[in-house]
Amino acid sequence: MSTPTGPKPKKSPSSKASLHRHWSSEVVDGVERAASRAMLHAVGFTRDDFKKNQIGIASTWSMVTPCNMHIDGLARQSEAGVNTAGGKGLIFNTMTISDGISMGTEGMKYSLVSREIIADSIEAVVGCQGFDGVVAIGGCDKNMPGCIIALARLNRPSVFVYGGTILPGCITGTLASKRLRKERAEAIAGRKLDIVSCFEAVGAIANGQIDDRELSLIEEESIPGAGSCGGMYTANTMASAIEALGMSLPNSSAQNATSAAKLADARQAGLAVVELIKRGIRPSDIMTREAYENAITVVIALGGSTNAVLHLLAMAHSSGVKLSLDDFTKIGKRVPVLADLKPSGRFLMSELIEIGGQTPLMKMLLEEKLLHGDCMTVTGKTLAENLKRVRAYPRNQEIVRSFDNPIKVDSHLVVLRGNLAPEGAVAKISGKEGLLFSGKAIVFENEQDALKAILDGTVKKGHVIVIRHEGPVGGPGMREMLSPTSAVMGKGLGKDVALITDGRFSGGSHGFVVGHITPEAALGGPLALVKNGDLVTIDAEKHELTLGVAADELAKRRAKWKAPKPTYTRGVLAKYARTVATATLGAVTDLG
Repeated sequence: MSTPTGPKPKKSPSSKASLHRHWSSEVVDGVERAASRAMLHAVGFTRDDFKKNQIGIASTWSMVTPCNMHIDGLARQSEAGVNTAGGKGLIFNTMTISDGISMGTEGMKYSLVSREIIADSIEAVVGCQGFDGVVAIGGCDKNMPGCIIALARLNRPSVFVYGGTILPGCITGTLASKRLRKERAEAIAGRKLDIVSCFEAVGAIANGQIDDRELSLIEEESIPGAGSCGGMYTANTMASAIEALGMSLPNSSAQNATSAAKLADARQAGLAVVELIKRGIRPSDIMTREAYENAITVVIALGGSTNAVLHLLAMAHSSGVKLSLDDFTKIGKRVPVLADLKPSGRFLMSELIEIGGQTPLMKMLLEEKLLHGDCMTVTGKTLAENLKRVRAYPRNQEIVRSFDNPIKVDSHLVVLRGNLAPEGAVAKISGKEGLLFSGKAIVFENEQDALKAILDGTVKKGHVIVIRHEGPVGGPGMREMLSPTSAVMGKGLGKDVALITDGRFSGGSHGFVVGHITPEAALGGPLALVKNGDLVTIDAEKHELTLGVAADELAKRRAKWKAPKPTYTRGVLAKYARTVATATLGAVTDLG
């Protein structure tokens, strides 16, 4: 048998010609690469495999969370697809954490940090091994932007696969009647549940609306198996955005985790990445400025998470695309919220899947000229070509509304500025809470203290809850505030209090909430100067977040302010705090 040989690859491919073995040939071709081939023989390579495109399959499988517990099976399907298409698939793992499990604890500070670790680890493996293409599979919130950031940096033919949404939990009438009083059993029987049901139940028990038995029942039945949290929370939001971006196959974002459709999606991704190599199509050909505008448009139409703002800014940065908070405002003026999905709406992602998923919505948006149809996608076709044969939603469905009857006529993601947020903040205003809130500040230096005060009744109607020192640097890590926002809803205060923070919110949060306030308190932003009793006004119509304190008084407070000492001085959180950019820039760690 002959020894594989071949020319050294060019460092920077610049044409749409085939990228066949562009990177792997440098690792395995020629006499001098015998040791490399020897090690690959040990992991299953045959002599013929060295002539094939090597495709890295980045799996985020882990048993630490239901979001990712099934992804090993999807990775094997992608490997099979690659091998069927004539490539050589190699599965490797990266890490994941669980937002839902760590929420409200010190551990949640690692959540946003994990996005950077995931991106760095995928980049490191693919770059080191010389893979010619990548299939990346993500389930939990930070997996998805982490994967895309890596794929953008690497700029090798790539496809993203979403792990899929979880099916809803449900308390049956029989189970309810065995465990609960008759009136409560009748009230809860048959109700669809998800993780936010648990968080809001904590507030409900503190308010005396439910008892310990009902809380236990909700806890036991809310999460029936594998898949990401079931509403239009951050995981489903980011999966939807990535599909609109063109980096996953049609309806990859709208498939149940434990379904034949999801297995097929993973396998087809393996086939697709080999075709992208043949055609020389790379992420930079797909993730253009227009594609990011498409992603923002779809996130708004779906009523998606505020985290999409943070993650899309970071993804665009890695793609070399200029994107800013002002782009969300500009697009938000012309795009309505059409989907009646949780947390603010009534329906779960699994119910959207039942009526056709995301592609009919995208076709609606395209027909209204709200999407750029000529954007390239991982199918090798344009967005418009992908949507050409998509069927409309069934008549009489209530999940996705028409343009003449929207949930909200413009975006629910509202960028605010003012003397409390000179560089910007992001509010999630569905319209159900109203468009204006003004109240007295009640200030907390961390999330845990705020949660305690909400549950014990210290927080009352008319308060604006201020949670500071939870930003990218101050946390560090910019924790999500699902525990306090859910407690507010569970206590029945959703329309009577507001919450503002330099941290961020879970996609499951709803109510009058404002996050991503910059500059953050730890860096001396105005949030650091707020005192109990100060008047705070959130005006979604004027896009303003203001503190009713005179400028000379703020100047006096600033003169007395001292920067807090770092919470962590060693380890990954300390390193993150030293390198992270502001939320306005996507909280990236590679600004250079």
